[in-house]
Amino acid sequence: MDQQPPGGRAAAGSGVPTPTCYRHPDRETGISCTRCGRPICPECMVSASVGFQCPDCVRQGSGTGHHPAAARPRTLAGGAVAADPRLVTKILVGINLAVFLLVSVRPALVGDLTLLGLAWDPSPPPGSVEGVAEGQWYRLVTSMFLHQEVVHIGFNMLGLWWLGGQLEAALGRSRYLALYLLSGLAGSALTYLIAAPNQGSLGASGAVYGLFGATAVLMRRMNYDMRPVLVLLAINMVFTFTWGGIAWEAHVGGLIAGVAIAVGMVHAPRERRTAVQAGACALVLLASIGIIVARTMSLT
Repeated sequence: MDQQPPGGRAAAGSGVPTPTCYRHPDRETGISCTRCGRPICPECMVSASVGFQCPDCVRQGSGTGHHPAAARPRTLAGGAVAADPRLVTKILVGINLAVFLLVSVRPALVGDLTLLGLAWDPSPPPGSVEGVAEGQWYRLVTSMFLHQEVVHIGFNMLGLWWLGGQLEAALGRSRYLALYLLSGLAGSALTYLIAAPNQGSLGASGAVYGLFGATAVLMRRMNYDMRPVLVLLAINMVFTFTWGGIAWEAHVGGLIAGVAIAVGMVHAPRERRTAVQAGACALVLLASIGIIVARTMSLT
């Protein structure tokens, strides 16, 4: 038994196969996809900038000849649109809550994770010198996830959830995570620089204030009414400088870093977007490292 040639059938009275649509083998056609060359019938033809393309090539590359990734929807800052726009925010809230529960069970961990410049710890005997200046750099980061009081973590997590979800959706996961971590680090760096060496500091406030600053920049970029976020920010700043026991340095450092990073994120020109965004993050990181190194040198 004879077999029909792939992609075509023999024309009556000749041995030359007539092309048939690869999706509809019973339909003859003289049109081929300009990308893959497969024959396509009028029903399957998709108009492209040059000629016609088959549905498979359109799905794989959006009919433009670009890599399929180029056709994926992007956020305002160029990040990939995720199915769950709050995933990173949920993880950050989860980490903060987990650390809070851990130190509730083991309170001694607070002294090991708190941001501390340089101080003498008499326990256990014979005692030791503790702090970032002694090489305990991890305190700059661990203190960002550390809380002792329910009210403290409650306010910070409320701010993180309210601000973070919107920013994560607008920036994309990786850019949003960079914003959060670098804002928190900048807040820790400024606290380390200005506060007394033996003054402890903890909490996610620096990172949350970075989200405040980024939200203001984003709303300005999108021409939204900025009054609600500015009023809320002003109220928080009043509390920052009037209530006792608040590390205002972390708030200010995080706010400045958040504004700087967000400006680079949302105002970067499309043709150099990744380079400008990475540069803004790098500048904040280098500034934070420079502050940390300078303070360490002055203390040692």
